[in-house]
Parts: sequence; structure tokens; C-alpha cells
Amino acid sequence: MDSSKKALLACGILSSLLYVTMTVLIARQWEEYSSLSQTISELSAIDAPTRAVWVVPGALYTVLVTLFGWGVVKSAGSNRRLRAVGVLIAVYGSLGLVWPFAPMHQREVLVAGGGTISDTMHLTLAAVTVLLMLVAIGVGAAALGTRFRVYSIVSLVVLLVFGVLTFLDAPKIDAGLPTPWIGVWERVNLGVFLLWVVALAIAVWPKVPSATVAAPATFPTTPRTRLRSGAPVRLSQPRVAGRRRESADARTDSRR
Repeated sequence: MDSSKKALLACGILSSLLYVTMTVLIARQWEEYSSLSQTISELSAIDAPTRAVWVVPGALYTVLVTLFGWGVVKSAGSNRRLRAVGVLIAVYGSLGLVWPFAPMHQREVLVAGGGTISDTMHLTLAAVTVLLMLVAIGVGAAALGTRFRVYSIVSLVVLLVFGVLTFLDAPKIDAGLPTPWIGVWERVNLGVFLLWVVALAIAVWPKVPSATVAAPATFPTTPRTRLRSGAPVRLSQPRVAGRRRESADARTDSRR
């Protein structure tokens, strides 16, 4: 049972490593792309040169993070809050099934007024995703020990700060205005959540049971040994039987 839990929890660590790798390596496939001034979603935008490269690892990330959520649920036991965290992460991961059907358009299309319902769906999914991240970390803060609670609260504060910065810059994309740091704001937000997923996996990881201490060897004790140890002395059955034999011999001698 522990092996299956470990495999599911390991999916969380792998999912975070995979997403970081995606954002770094796939961004390098597009020469004009800037990780500082452009959002991650633009890597999978309609007609973006990196969209086809993003789809397959993106689907793998969806599978991994969803399995991780299920692993947290299985590891929760009687901890209802931790079980809720697992469900929230699984729902967050399941949204990855919808993302391919709601890509955004590239900036020049949006500036020209070419946005469609796909862009609206994209913004809606983004809002729901951020909400699930915040709620999962918030519930997780109350689900485990003090150190994890403090870490989760710090993560929430960072998410809120950089989330506000991202929100303030987002309208500039449609307006065709420069967004020199929106890529940084968004990557900090995502990085905080990915790191929190790794920390959660480690915190929930099945602990190795402590070695059992062997009971001290016991040896048969004589009445004298028991007296020395202070334990009460009970006459053993053989000694009672011996007294009976002595009384029987005495009766035989008296008859003679």
C-alpha cells in the first residue's frame, strides 16, 4: 500500500519538475519570445510556433498532477482537511483537459480586436486555476504541522502580491501596451505553487516505521532469586507435591 502511495506522491514532484522544464526549454524554441515580458500562456497561443511542442508535455503534466492529488487523498487517512487539499489539487489538474480547447490568441491579434470566445474561456480558466491554487494552499496550511502552516502562509502572501502585479499588467496585453515584467510576475506565482506541491509531497510522504525494540530475555527464577528481586514468592506446584509425599511417608511409618 505504501508503495502505491509513494508512486502517486512522486507524481507531484515530477509534475513540478516537468512544468519548470517546459517553461524553460520550450521558450527557447521561439526566438522572439521573452520570458520576462510575455506570459506562459503565450507559448501555447493560437498560431504560436511553440504551440505544437507544448501540447504533449502539457498533457503529461495534467496526468501527473491529477494523480498526485489522488495520492494526497489516499494518504490523508482521517485528516479531512488534507483530503480536501487532495481533491482541490485533483480538480486543478483535471482542468488541464479543458486548457487545449481554450487557447489565447497572440498579442497582435488581440490588439486588432480579433479575440474570440476562446480568449474569454482562457481568462475564465486562468481565474479558476488561481483560485484553486490559493484555496488548496490555504486549506493545506491548516491540515499539517506548524512548520508547513508557516510555509503555506508565506506562500499565500507571495502569491497574492505577485498575483496582483500580474492582474494589473494583464489588460495591457489587449491594449498593445508594453508589459516588461509580466512574465516575471507570472513565473514567480507559478514557481511558488510548484514548490509548494513538492513540499506537500515530502510532508505527506509515508514515514519509515521506527525499529521495534526486542523484549529483554527472561530466565526461569528460583524462589531465592525472586526474593532478591523483591517479587512476591509463590510456591511452585512441585514443592506442594513434595509436602504431600512427606506426609504420606509419615503416615506409613506410624502404621508400622
